[in-house]
Amino acid sequence: MPFVMPRRRRSSLPKLLLLASLALAAGCGTQEGDGITVYSSRQAHLIKPLFDRYTQQTGVAVRYVTDSAGALMQRLQAEGANTPADLFLTVDAGNLWQAAQRDLLAPVESARLQQNIPAHLRDPDNHWFGLSVRARTIVYNTERVQPGDLGGYAGLADAEWRNRLCLRTSKKVYNQSLVAMLIVAHGQQRTEEIVRGWVRNLAVPPFSDDMAVMRAIAVGQCDVGIVNSYYFGRLQKENPDIELALYWPDREHGGVHVNISGAGVVRHADKPQQARKLLEWLSGDRAQHLFARLNLEYPANPQVEAAEQVQAWGEFEPTLVNVSRAGELQTEAVKLMNRAGYR
Repeated sequence: MPFVMPRRRRSSLPKLLLLASLALAAGCGTQEGDGITVYSSRQAHLIKPLFDRYTQQTGVAVRYVTDSAGALMQRLQAEGANTPADLFLTVDAGNLWQAAQRDLLAPVESARLQQNIPAHLRDPDNHWFGLSVRARTIVYNTERVQPGDLGGYAGLADAEWRNRLCLRTSKKVYNQSLVAMLIVAHGQQRTEEIVRGWVRNLAVPPFSDDMAVMRAIAVGQCDVGIVNSYYFGRLQKENPDIELALYWPDREHGGVHVNISGAGVVRHADKPQQARKLLEWLSGDRAQHLFARLNLEYPANPQVEAAEQVQAWGEFEPTLVNVSRAGELQTEAVKLMNRAGYR
């Protein structure tokens, strides 16, 4: 049966001892060649149902370690050829891009992945592939804002939103990726003007998370903000009558910024073919259906429909720039936000 591996400190044990420790942690007579191991920055409750289903269908056990993306990448680097990991799964294209840049992931040639995952949601060199899509868009208070008052992300820098804007901290990778993609669309100078405008328009200092942003908008601390759509879905489940709605910038205003959760085969994987098969399965209909519903995200596979609650938010036009650009320009985005005083 699948299980959650306990976190551990960096180890210098040889690979055979590492694999033996996995078997002991499983509490069963797992042999060295059984199953595959996933390092995941996604929480256990979002991945365990998928791995359970995969095991039911294939008989292949999936072991997993959960931690932050940064910690898992450091672990992969420290373990090197001794790593027990076969697949690395995380959120945000910026994290996946960093993993590829650190030479932690192996390129994967797969016609099935090429077919299931659109080109802008996967690494141009096939080191990683998107598995779910998260839209980062504008949320507004329906009592104080009309949809016609809104435009795109740049419009939130306009004077009409002075003391009416709430944002999450710039330290979160989601906002770093958003600003990186604004650099792609507008260039450095214009993007810095936009971010400076955001800072001028803040009603209160940035919050630590998107849920706090939406609650502040709901109680009148501010009128608009920028959040990942699935957080809106969570809040909507808690309070179906909450007076908030999502706004989707149209193509004229640059479209909607999208990011991904995704995965890649670890360069030193013991079982790269098994890892590829799991990755392919995760891109297929059944897994995508489940993946999107567990966290109210959008399927990366365009042939699979989103959950009914998500569909009710309406259709949108995403930016079609390859999400790898969020990683390439992440350092520049952080520097820009610091210059603009966005903390």
